[in-house]
Amino acid sequence: MSTEKTALIIGATGRTGSRLLPLLLASDSGFTKVAEYGRRVTPKDKLGVNVDKLEQKVIDFDKIHESGLKDGKWDVVFITLATQRARAGSAEAFERIDKGYVLDAAKEAKSSDPKFKQRVIYVSSAGANPSSFFLYPRCKGETEDGLASLGYSETIIFRPGFLRGDDRGLVEKMIGPITTFGSHFSSSLEIQLDQVAKSMLNIGKLGLGGIPSGLSTQESWNKGSPFNVLGNASLLKLSQVNA
Repeated sequence: MSTEKTALIIGATGRTGSRLLPLLLASDSGFTKVAEYGRRVTPKDKLGVNVDKLEQKVIDFDKIHESGLKDGKWDVVFITLATQRARAGSAEAFERIDKGYVLDAAKEAKSSDPKFKQRVIYVSSAGANPSSFFLYPRCKGETEDGLASLGYSETIIFRPGFLRGDDRGLVEKMIGPITTFGSHFSSSLEIQLDQVAKSMLNIGKLGLGGIPSGLSTQESWNKGSPFNVLGNASLLKLSQVNA
C-alpha cells in the first residue's frame, strides 16, 4: 500500500462507526482521504477538525451499482454497518441489511486492479457461525464467509464481546452489569465501543503483518478463502497499541 492511504467507512453513523470516523479524520491517523458512504452521513459540524479530507455521499444500498463506490480506490474498507431484527422489522429485512448490504458494498468497493492491495475490516460478533440455527449468529457467520470470498488482500474480522459505552437500551442495561462483573475474571466478555474503534484504526494502519507479537489472530477458511479473526481479548490488547 502507498504511504498516502485512503479509507472508506460504511456504517459511520452507527454505534461503532461514529467513534471510528473522528479517529480516521485525526491528523495522525495515517489516512489522507476518508470517505463516508451510507444511507445518511454525519453532520460535519459534529466532527471538528480535518473535515477537508472527508468525502461524504448518501447512497441507496438497493441500487449499490449507482453508488460510485467503484470510482474510488480504497486502501482500507471499514464496515461497521449493522442492525437489529426488531429495528429491521422482519428476519428477511434483517438479513437484507445486516448481510446483503454489507456484502454488496464490500463487493462494489473492491478494486478490479489485481495489483492493488486492499484490506477489509468488518465488525461481526462473538459466536458468529454460518451453521447456527439462530438468525443472528448465522447471519454474521455467512457475512464473514461472503467477505472472505471477495478476494481482498486481507479480510479481517472483529468478533467483540458485549459492547459497552452506549447503554441506552433495555438489553444493555440488563446485561451490562453482568458482563462488567464477569470481565474481572475473563477478557472475552465485554469491550468499550471506543476500544473497538481504536482497534479498527490500528489494524487498518498496521495490517496483519504489523500486529505486535503476543497478539493472536485466528485464521479461518471459507472454501479456500482465508480470513483472520480477532476475538474480544485480542481487541482489548490491540486498542492499547500506539500505531
